[in-house]
Amino acid sequence: MTLIIFTLLFLIIDYYVFQAVITVSKGWSAQWKTVFRVGFWIPTVLSVLALLWWSFGDPYKYSPGFRNWVLTGLVATYFSKTFAVAVLFVDDLTRGVRWLASFFQNGSSESLPGEAITRSEFLSKAALVASAIPFGTMAYGVISGAHDYRIKRQILRLPNLPTSFDGLRIAQISDIHSGSFFNKTAVKGGVEMVMGEKPDVIFFTGDLVNNEAVEVKDYIDVFNKLKAPLGTYSITGNHDYGDYHRWASMEAKQKNFQDLVAAHRLLGYDLLMNENRLIELNGDHLAIIGIENWGGRGFAKYGKLESAYRGTEAAPIKLLLSHDPSHWDAQVRPMYKDIDVMFAGHTHGFQFGVEIGNFKWSPSQYAYKQWAGLYHEGNQFLYVNRGFGYIGYPGRIGMPPEITVFELKRA
Repeated sequence: MTLIIFTLLFLIIDYYVFQAVITVSKGWSAQWKTVFRVGFWIPTVLSVLALLWWSFGDPYKYSPGFRNWVLTGLVATYFSKTFAVAVLFVDDLTRGVRWLASFFQNGSSESLPGEAITRSEFLSKAALVASAIPFGTMAYGVISGAHDYRIKRQILRLPNLPTSFDGLRIAQISDIHSGSFFNKTAVKGGVEMVMGEKPDVIFFTGDLVNNEAVEVKDYIDVFNKLKAPLGTYSITGNHDYGDYHRWASMEAKQKNFQDLVAAHRLLGYDLLMNENRLIELNGDHLAIIGIENWGGRGFAKYGKLESAYRGTEAAPIKLLLSHDPSHWDAQVRPMYKDIDVMFAGHTHGFQFGVEIGNFKWSPSQYAYKQWAGLYHEGNQFLYVNRGFGYIGYPGRIGMPPEITVFELKRA
């Protein structure tokens, strides 16, 4: 039934937009008219074939990347065409008003201003342009935006920071989603940018893969370059548990998670599973606390902050790695007021938005109170990293992938 509904919806959208194609190309030569009109239907045929493959085949026999490109093509094509439908609807609405007016004037429309009741060539062209703009923007987001890594710098002034840690440099990346990558050379460049900052500590705040641990196999030799003198610390995100994948058995799912944990070891990361580490410099201490994913809005809650916090009570500075920013308001601020900074990711900034100076907007803000950048309440800070990778749409528009570099300073 779902297949039938989507197929009919695609055909209705295409037939509606095709009327604009006919109008725009009516004065063209026979050769170009044929190329344009036949070419219009090729994405439709491919989309229907993709739906049949998804419904009756076994898409999970193929790589996650291939499945992702198929879905992206479907979404990009028909999302863009909805803009054309909107413009054409204005045209049809105008024609409908003219028809009603002519009906009440005894069927005569000759005295009415403008053309007779025919499809407007101007609005047909406008509809096709309206469709091309979002499609072109999404294509640009894939070609240019997916790996346009940006470094964002933040100074964190902490009242209780020991002298030995004054000036400590922390690099944070989040949401690698290695199963989505399609340009290994560009990803290597992003890792080199991190290392070029010469951080003292590196934090990775979850989502190493989309679903399967095997996704990171080809990138072990890339992300194992993330090393820092005081350690590289990591946590798990909601995608790392395989909760969104169809597994043959519960044992297969559990084995996948074990492989994911092993991948962190291969990378040389100190994976914090509801535990902590105390860093010492010149007799001063700083606590790094890391929990498994603890998500709001229906996401899984594997994290146990109480267990992770235990043993850090005496540390003058506590830094928490927790994937989902919802955790900050839900547990951290109300119950652990001595956690100085929480480092999160998860939102990706929706991979779409606008940031100009101090102004920032993204659809992500309607789902998350804290969705990108630095937030603070009293002496507590939360930083939400916009993500290093991407999922679903293999690109970014106005929300480039982020490498964050922090410098701790005494307040």
